[in-house]
Amino acid sequence: MDLNRVAVFARVVETQGFTAAARALRLPKSSVSRSVKQLEDDLGVRLLQRTTRQVRLTDAGRAYYEQASRALASLDEARDAVSDAEGAPRGAIKLTAPVDMGVFLLAPILTEFVRRFPQVRVEAMLTNRVVDLVQEGVDLGVRMGRLADSSLVARPLAPLEAGLFASGDYLDARSTPKRPTDLESHDCVLFKSSTGRSRWSLQSGTSSATVEVRGALAADDFFFVHEAIRSGAGIGILPLYLGLADSRLVRVLPEHSIRGGRGHVVYPSARHVPRRVVLLRDAIVEGVTHRCERSGHPGQCPTRR
Repeated sequence: MDLNRVAVFARVVETQGFTAAARALRLPKSSVSRSVKQLEDDLGVRLLQRTTRQVRLTDAGRAYYEQASRALASLDEARDAVSDAEGAPRGAIKLTAPVDMGVFLLAPILTEFVRRFPQVRVEAMLTNRVVDLVQEGVDLGVRMGRLADSSLVARPLAPLEAGLFASGDYLDARSTPKRPTDLESHDCVLFKSSTGRSRWSLQSGTSSATVEVRGALAADDFFFVHEAIRSGAGIGILPLYLGLADSRLVRVLPEHSIRGGRGHVVYPSARHVPRRVVLLRDAIVEGVTHRCERSGHPGQCPTRR
């Protein structure tokens, strides 16, 4: 029995199709289809019912997959045990994350990780779309906000805070806000607003303030907001890890912050998790916590009062 054919069959089942399996395995679709057909010939049974739109398991296929997937997981565990016994983790890890978070927050964490474990290779797929981890063969995902897929195992990240930022030129021309209500008379760069208005809730210690602001520019991407702020379009909200990284920006009302959502590191629950993936997961959790703690310290970017 060719175990490669068994593994290809299992990936077709997990990704629910030959095309997605071929993409995850980085093989031609014809090779995936031929491998499954050869496995069916070896076993003498039909494992999959193929239609133009989807692939379904036969009864025999379902029974075979349940046993085969457990056997493949055991082989993965055996492989990792050998790797662990040799002392150093090795192999590839595929990670997905939002673009801005990957560039400004994860890049230094991943750099330190591969420096620490030189036999591990990390491929970062940065995209703002929600990636199907199983269908696209991704080991780890970093996601912000509420998790819609309950089949994923999730490790929470430290809450990410945001702050108000502007360019020095803009503040020179328009003055620097002294209190939250001053924002109402300023041009603001809005995030995910279709009306030209937004309500910002600011926190300062145990007190809070909500102000309604206006702006001619709005976007659903923090990179755009960042560039617009830097170009002098107005005051905007940026995650602290993004705003504080740019010495050309000035933090406005630095005693106030915007409580950001909590992110998670997620991975498929049905799959054996190799040691290298566990190590990277923990490194991301610890690294994000450290960066968030640092971003809360004063004196890391210019401020005007």
